[in-house]
Amino acid sequence: MLDLNGYKLVLGSASPRRKALLDEMGFSFVQRTVDLDEIPAEGLSPNAVAEDLARQKAEAIEITEGELLLCADTIVVVDHDLLAKPADREEALSMLRRISGRSHQVITGVCLRSLGRSICGHALTKVHFRELKESEMEYYIDEFQPFDKAGAYGIQEWIGMIGVDRIKGDYYNVVGLPCALVYDLLQRFPEE
Repeated sequence: MLDLNGYKLVLGSASPRRKALLDEMGFSFVQRTVDLDEIPAEGLSPNAVAEDLARQKAEAIEITEGELLLCADTIVVVDHDLLAKPADREEALSMLRRISGRSHQVITGVCLRSLGRSICGHALTKVHFRELKESEMEYYIDEFQPFDKAGAYGIQEWIGMIGVDRIKGDYYNVVGLPCALVYDLLQRFPEE
């Protein structure tokens, strides 16, 4: 396992995707979560919203001396609108219709926090979907139930495999954890 200068890593997320990616990166960690109403502050840019939501999570989860908490929050932006997690099938369909045949941004804010300090950052990836058929969107929603995903899709799932025709930026960011950014922040954390 990779060394974090004596810190014990805590993943502040119940996401199986974030857990799997952090495992694959070679880190030893425990998971700890808290129920939190994700309400972005007013007047922030989308990049700042993603970081603010990650910071809110990091501040809401209790840690002890020697622990380093990693929290992340992913948002989808289309036409300057934030697409959160869909509440139901109709909202999921509406979101997929909005991103069909065009590009959108996926932004993940990341926050690292110890008892003494915190640092945050974000990654932005542009994703383009080909024009999706209504039947494809309905099939995806009915079979994959993407109600826990911002923008109502997972790039690593069926809809991403058949619909995403190009991306610019970090693929893992779209999955939910910008691994290169996380690694960089983890390496820099003890020094700053």
